[in-house]
Amino acid sequence: MLGKHLTIFFVCIIMAPLLMCGCSHFDEGSQAKSTLMEANDFFSQGNYQDSLSKYEQIIKKYPTMGDRVLFEMGIVYAYPKNEQKDYQKSLECFQKLIKDYPGSEYKKDSALMIFNINNVIIKDKTIAAQQAHSDTLQQELKSNEDVIVTLQKKIEALEKEVRNKEEENSKLQKELFVIQKGPADKILIEKKERRLSLISKGKVLKTYKIALGGNPNSPKERQGDNKTPEGTYIIDSRNRDSGYHLSLHISYPNEKDKKRAKQLGVSPGGDIMIHGLKNGFSWVGDLHTEVDWTKGCIAVTDEEIEEIDQLVPNGTIVEIRPRTCLAP
Repeated sequence: MLGKHLTIFFVCIIMAPLLMCGCSHFDEGSQAKSTLMEANDFFSQGNYQDSLSKYEQIIKKYPTMGDRVLFEMGIVYAYPKNEQKDYQKSLECFQKLIKDYPGSEYKKDSALMIFNINNVIIKDKTIAAQQAHSDTLQQELKSNEDVIVTLQKKIEALEKEVRNKEEENSKLQKELFVIQKGPADKILIEKKERRLSLISKGKVLKTYKIALGGNPNSPKERQGDNKTPEGTYIIDSRNRDSGYHLSLHISYPNEKDKKRAKQLGVSPGGDIMIHGLKNGFSWVGDLHTEVDWTKGCIAVTDEEIEEIDQLVPNGTIVEIRPRTCLAP
């Protein structure tokens, strides 16, 4: 069933880096490390209930470690091989983490897991309804030979829709356009519209939905403010071995940015990029634009950053502005 496949897809992608990392982040003593190792061993053996019991011992005895334990419990509850998996309990773990540990390093990934679990639940219900419809049509086909041709077409259409549901987003993203007018000579980023436009000779070649820094309003002023800059820059380098699939470096800070930061007595920060999704999360696709999640960069999907990389040479002007009008 498609819903099951989707569940396996999003859970398995993150299981290795999250559950197999052992005790590297625990500093509360050998007992905590030993209990966590037991929990991970039970998980590896398929003893999911025993694994959850060990996690509950840890969270009761070492509450400061609760955010990571809640995160891993949420993963175990959603794991497809867990015959007693419970999406609701998984959601409760991630929601409690976000509520009780607002400063946790697992908060952003928990929000992403909540989003995707809800998405899987919705898709499972949709697919179940479609499958039920298909089954009904098959029964009608057996009892009504007069309409066999029409019903068969409907069944084939529904079955094709179910088969292709998993690949629908990726196929749309892979449909690359052919540009006849050459590479872009300008990138226009409109923060309010969450839009990036490639422009050549004054004409828009293509636009993309984007995610910005977690604090998207007003220009970047200092390091760590999670704001996306505003102003005119250029693409001055690129990294094809990025932790975010592929990235194009923007020449922030410019002289105006440096002057403002100096007046404020702060560092202006740097490392502002146009990049793809965090490695291991390409499956999220354009759903990532539902929330501003970067530290000040501009994010697109992995397929989109590959396309942009091919069309934007180093030295291309980058204009980042908050206004709503589009002026090349």
